[in-house]
Amino acid sequence: MDSAIESFSTGPPIYRPPKGRMVLGEGPIYRVSDSTLHWFDCLSSPCELYILPTDPETGSPTGEEARILPLSDSVSVAAFRQNKPGSYIAAYYQGVCFLDEASGTFEVVREIIPTAERDQRRFNDGGVDAAGRFWLAEIDVRATAFDMDHWPESYGEPKGRLWRYDPDGSLHLMIPGGILCGNGVKWSPDNKTMYLNDSMGMKITALDFDLETGNVSNQRTLVDFRATKAEPDGLVTDNDGNLWVAVYSTGKVMVFNPEGKKLNEVELPAKYPTCPTWGGKNHDILYLSTARDRTDNPDPNDDGGHMYMFKPSQAQGQAKYEFAG
Repeated sequence: MDSAIESFSTGPPIYRPPKGRMVLGEGPIYRVSDSTLHWFDCLSSPCELYILPTDPETGSPTGEEARILPLSDSVSVAAFRQNKPGSYIAAYYQGVCFLDEASGTFEVVREIIPTAERDQRRFNDGGVDAAGRFWLAEIDVRATAFDMDHWPESYGEPKGRLWRYDPDGSLHLMIPGGILCGNGVKWSPDNKTMYLNDSMGMKITALDFDLETGNVSNQRTLVDFRATKAEPDGLVTDNDGNLWVAVYSTGKVMVFNPEGKKLNEVELPAKYPTCPTWGGKNHDILYLSTARDRTDNPDPNDDGGHMYMFKPSQAQGQAKYEFAG
């Protein structure tokens, strides 16, 4: 490892689900008003929503039990809605939905992927921009079985897409293809750059972003992981514009500056980190969801499928934006 790169450790999990390890913890979001952490086990059967009370100063659980709500379809990313307490907008397997925090009621708002195509595509990650628009990215389900080094020419490019759902209910196709596993949608603090991870494409891409119109352009690779086979999953940015990226299968959250240079890394006792989010009353605590080892020969020392927490010595982020509809 480059001696200039600092390495830190999270310590043990802060939350272990009473049922045992989560299959795939995803989509954590933090609410300041009541200091609660919200996330999903998107591949459990049924999918489950977790709501965990935490201490706003330390970030640790208060000792009060987490609420766990079963959902009627797989959800992996959500955001709070402005002026609608207890309601989330989310991406479910096939499109956009609203969720009720009290009951887990699931309201389909916009089906985008037809049921007949559930074996071809699914939604995976997304985010809300500073204007309150909801972005959601797809996985090309069929193409995930391919070896990237021996891609079948007959298949063409990956079929995954990026969509934008606006508060007025309009839907916009922003990237019509080329995404293998859409993940980690986030913006720079000045709202001039959007970041989009392609996990199985093994790259972090950057796009020029126009906040007023919601348009994107000039997509380019910021960090290329193909030589290491690492998979960039969820990400957040800090107030300095650095990217904190959960890198699946490495047991690390890696920190890159806006030019793509690696600065730091945070090590976890879990091999499969999935998504970070800023929390605490000052948004200076990094919460990290993880997945359990689902390989044929799982590592007995892996402690995935739990929630982790890390408090950087200097970095600070901000709350995720809320959907304006």
